[in-house]
Amino acid sequence: MLSKYAIPTVLLLLLTLPACQMKEKKPYQQNITGPYLFATDPQNQGVAKKWFAPNFDRSGWRQVSIGTSWDQFGLESYDGAGWYVCTFELPPVPNPRLALVFASVDDNAEVWVNGTHVGRHQGANTRFAFDVTNQVRQGGNYLVVRVEDTGGPGGLNGAVTLQQFEVFQEVLRGPYSKVQARQSAPWVKDAVIYEVYLRSFSPEGTFKSLQARVLELKDLGVTVLWLMPIHPVGQKNRKGSLGSLYSIKDYYGINPEFGTLEDFKNLVAAVHAAGMKIIIDLVANHTAWDNELIQKHPGWYTRDATGHVVAPVPDWSDVADLNYDTREPRQYMLDMMTHWVRDTGIDGYRCDVAEMVPLGFWEPARAELDKVKPVLMLAEGSDPALHVKAFDLTYAWNVYKALVNIFQENGPARLVREALRNEELNFPQGSLRLRFTDNHDENAWRALAIELFGPRGAKAAAVLISCLPGVPLLYNGQEVGNPTRLALFEKAPINWQSDPHGLRDFYRALLHLRRETPALREGSLKLVEIGSDDSALVFYRQKDSERVLVAVNLKASQQQIRWLESPTQVEKRFGEGSYQQGQLTLPGYGWFIGTVQ
Repeated sequence: MLSKYAIPTVLLLLLTLPACQMKEKKPYQQNITGPYLFATDPQNQGVAKKWFAPNFDRSGWRQVSIGTSWDQFGLESYDGAGWYVCTFELPPVPNPRLALVFASVDDNAEVWVNGTHVGRHQGANTRFAFDVTNQVRQGGNYLVVRVEDTGGPGGLNGAVTLQQFEVFQEVLRGPYSKVQARQSAPWVKDAVIYEVYLRSFSPEGTFKSLQARVLELKDLGVTVLWLMPIHPVGQKNRKGSLGSLYSIKDYYGINPEFGTLEDFKNLVAAVHAAGMKIIIDLVANHTAWDNELIQKHPGWYTRDATGHVVAPVPDWSDVADLNYDTREPRQYMLDMMTHWVRDTGIDGYRCDVAEMVPLGFWEPARAELDKVKPVLMLAEGSDPALHVKAFDLTYAWNVYKALVNIFQENGPARLVREALRNEELNFPQGSLRLRFTDNHDENAWRALAIELFGPRGAKAAAVLISCLPGVPLLYNGQEVGNPTRLALFEKAPINWQSDPHGLRDFYRALLHLRRETPALREGSLKLVEIGSDDSALVFYRQKDSERVLVAVNLKASQQQIRWLESPTQVEKRFGEGSYQQGQLTLPGYGWFIGTVQ
């Protein structure tokens, strides 16, 4: 112990130390702000022609800034690949471990540093990083980013930084990772959502025809019905013969294609009588061009430099963009949302392009809706901030795109692990993600799940998204392997009598197992290290004393898997694989779900 005479001496020594020795040095961090050179690659020839090489001739490329979509460059209708290139200087740094961190890219990215490929990322608008310790050098460096856009705005739309790190995952941690997500009702956490496109759901395409099959959907394992927009469709600038349901002519009206308001209320009552919930699509970002709001409140719309009302995206020519800069349109939308919850009894909303509407609207709107009744709010978006106060659920595009890469481009199964890791590091704690292998957009514009994954692969992918934390989604027709894409501006009926791959019985068994197993709905997740994780994903879900093992083979060849501390005994519940003496055997695209004894 120091004597009382030694204490002043110690203080004097501390005071005389240089300031740099008194303060902990911050890790090196550099914002790579550019300028950037940019070029489109409509023929997708850049990789083959080595556009990533430092000495490649870029004399014809344009200079741009990052942090926005390439729509800002006059490329509103361009979907495809775009290349960004810049140089940056690296000073001497004491710790050579460096990561290149991207705040956001839309949709996918491939990255080179000094001509060396450092990694590829799948998934829009999520934080990701690569260890570039061995690629960067003191002095001048070349950064090349190839962005692959699959629809809508694209680009390098977030900051790029070079950071020192001790633990790699910490450079991936976003500002919301230690925030608690809003608390959702138990029925929301336990939900299985079924998306209904009424035009295709039945030959009649009506509320009554859906009502007649509510108990059938309940038997399948569905707990929440989501109806695509139910309102009258605009005539002006209409697409196709029937128009898009997302071109809303009257927010308070009912589309006569589907029936009457009384028919809709009867449907809601039937859903509730079956012990289920029902939500409808809310299109708050834009209206039809012949919505009466344009005539009554022209100041509520976004205008270009010439004063003309504009579409939110050039390709969305059938709708006009609403402007939320003033109080009046916000109040109108809130009153309308409250009306449908209060007066028809619906249980919430799926909110179209939620990130194109200010969060400052959604948060108070959710608070007001909850005063009427507890609701489910599903955002078509993936911004972690949506989970804090406004929404229960956001789209897990990250896992979906990882699965597409695995099945379409022979990517490794670890892409799913990486997507889940990024969720943990970027989303508020307890966030619920909507898990899907199909929905109306992917179905109409990309491919059906049965096309993307194949019949057996579609089952494997469905097991995965139904057993991961979150809420699974089915799109109508998916449970019978409907082979026809459902066009959104026409009527394309589903053949419910044909189920060549036995998907209806498969989904019924899978979803009932989920319903009967609390660990699969609410349990913690632990991913298992299996050595080579290029082919399969293995994980545990655990709630209290119930521990469930889930394994999914995402490749066509049989896999035999062992891992450290594998359980001695597992009771098989569902699947084609087997577990014996600590070894898991999975056939191609096989799965195994079992309770650990």
